[in-house]
Amino acid sequence: MSLNPSSPPDSPRSIRMHAADNVAIVVNDGGLPAGTVMPDGLTLVDRVPQGHKVALTAIAKDAAVLRYNVPIGYALKDIPAGAWVHERLLHMPDARTLDNLPKATAPAWNAEPLTGYTFEGYRNADGSVGTRNILAITTTVQCVAGVVDFAVQRIKEQLLPRYPNVDDVIGLEHSYGCGVAIDAPDAIIPIRTLRNISKNPNFGGEVMVVSLGCEKLQPERLLPPGAIPLQANEALDVVCLQADKHVGFMSMIDSVLASAVPHLERLNARRRETIPASELVVGVQCGGSDAFSGVTANPAVGYCTDLLVRAGATVMFSETTEVRDAIEQMTARATTPEIADAMAREMAWYDAYLGRGQADRSANTTPGNKAGGLSNIVEKAMGSIIKSGTAPISGVLSPGEKLQHKGLHYAATPASDFICGTLQLAAGMNLHVFTTGRGTPYGLAEVPVIKVATRTDLARRWHDLMDVNAGRIADGEATIEDTGWDLFHLMLEVASGRKKTWAEHWKLHNSLVLFNPAPIT
Repeated sequence: MSLNPSSPPDSPRSIRMHAADNVAIVVNDGGLPAGTVMPDGLTLVDRVPQGHKVALTAIAKDAAVLRYNVPIGYALKDIPAGAWVHERLLHMPDARTLDNLPKATAPAWNAEPLTGYTFEGYRNADGSVGTRNILAITTTVQCVAGVVDFAVQRIKEQLLPRYPNVDDVIGLEHSYGCGVAIDAPDAIIPIRTLRNISKNPNFGGEVMVVSLGCEKLQPERLLPPGAIPLQANEALDVVCLQADKHVGFMSMIDSVLASAVPHLERLNARRRETIPASELVVGVQCGGSDAFSGVTANPAVGYCTDLLVRAGATVMFSETTEVRDAIEQMTARATTPEIADAMAREMAWYDAYLGRGQADRSANTTPGNKAGGLSNIVEKAMGSIIKSGTAPISGVLSPGEKLQHKGLHYAATPASDFICGTLQLAAGMNLHVFTTGRGTPYGLAEVPVIKVATRTDLARRWHDLMDVNAGRIADGEATIEDTGWDLFHLMLEVASGRKKTWAEHWKLHNSLVLFNPAPIT
């Protein structure tokens, strides 16, 4: 990566990701006007907005436009040097086929183990570790969401003050449970997602369920015998709103509160203890991406990913359509050919899923992505994959599956922020890292979410929403390595409960959104 942002702040600045690239992105707030002379003598022939690409040389019609030394498109007409290169000037490359992919061909990763780092967390009976101590109330169907929300507020007001060691009480609200083809093959995805979220490490092994009674997703189907460990001689704790004993709304609420008490008592008896950093389970994601995502925030997260893997921790990267165009990089980094094949299968499944909806990967990029300088999904993918760092990829999860071992995993999910976060929760994450360039107030009630801004302008304007300013990299004030280490240390502080993220401070969180590719009846 070639940066000239070390020049004075008001001088023209740009970033070139690879020596072979024929475009660079403009760093300056507000962009640069036509006629600007860059430090290398290039004169801009167009106004170029911040984060957008400028042609470093003349690019002939049909020639490749290179960023990250990858063709992100082909010129639809001759583009002069100094011109603004945007999506309307590019023809997007076809997706790489899933045949003849490199499999486990990357050189051996000989990074030195990272030892001695710890955090204060909660050990669970199943061996997992929580970063928070939360009572989560599982719901079987959307119909009960209003009742559960009312009950949760009552629990917070009337019960929670008695249990100071319990961090929060939340309802696992979702839109699934009835009116769906619940016996369709793909229905397993939302069902196992909700089942595994109920077992997230931050919930301390305490499971209570609120059911309506007539829904398709019955409690025993969601959590069959053996699905969760129960206290001795204890049955699954279910409050059924249609039960004959409930006469009136407050009877339902009183039943939920009474059911919550033993769970709160057990959670309250837990204490944080010193735990090695190897027990962190981190989900990384990006949303509201811009051209700086792949320059500042995502590379810093990728560096931190490597630190975590070196420390023995678990990291998941996801967002299938946002890494589809980097599939060669992924399969090459697989630890075995079988892991590479599993990645290709997940990509093929998602290609077919998009095909059934008469869509393709190009549907991913948003107006905000393009306004932030990302011309298409190929360019976005090259910046997205960097979050995964350089470590070998040792596992692949289908949507809704739970992690079985440590290391770096590809957790196949849609790119939707809400669905991706929901599926990473199901996989077992206890800490979340979310990068953004355009800005988003995204958060999760179930785990702490550390927000990383790609640009200093965003970090300055959203100073009480962003936890880390990776824009300092583009400003020449910090390195990728420094920012990665800062993020690593922040994770340990947040995991220990010594520091709250801004999303936690403001109690900002998005609803769970289950991925349901099966039909709705």
